[in-house]
Amino acid sequence: MSRSGYCDDYGDDDPLALGRYRAQVASAIRGKRGQALLRELLVALDGMPEKQLVAGELEADGQFCALGVVGQARGLNLAAIDTYDVESLGGTFNIADQLAREIMWVNDDHVQEHRWMEVEICGPMRTWDRGHHQSVSVPNEFARRQRWQAVRDWVEAHITKEQAA
Repeated sequence: MSRSGYCDDYGDDDPLALGRYRAQVASAIRGKRGQALLRELLVALDGMPEKQLVAGELEADGQFCALGVVGQARGLNLAAIDTYDVESLGGTFNIADQLAREIMWVNDDHVQEHRWMEVEICGPMRTWDRGHHQSVSVPNEFARRQRWQAVRDWVEAHITKEQAA
């Protein structure tokens, strides 16, 4: 399970649970605190010298996840924050828990750390092998940059345009 805590078994005992939860996420995104965080996150993402995000933790070797970028901009001690305790994480960033989960999900689960690649095997093959071409999983060396772009696109798409008074 990822930091977001999302799983595939919504609705086993309550078929409307997923719909209610998605409505809470949408409300948190539209709300004043959610919009303030998204605007702050967009500025922090655009201000990063290296456009890369890590997955699974707020900070790793001087690089950050989406919430870590905001925490670093605010001057928070990121090492003292438990990213798996979503209830306290929402309070730390002054957002709803549902929005904290959603941002972590977009950061961690939108981009795959590995990709599939077709390779050709040269040389003698065992009798039970079917061919000289196989798919293998290799690390995605572009994952951190793709993650930054995916998060930025998501944030930009969810910021509401301010209405003129």
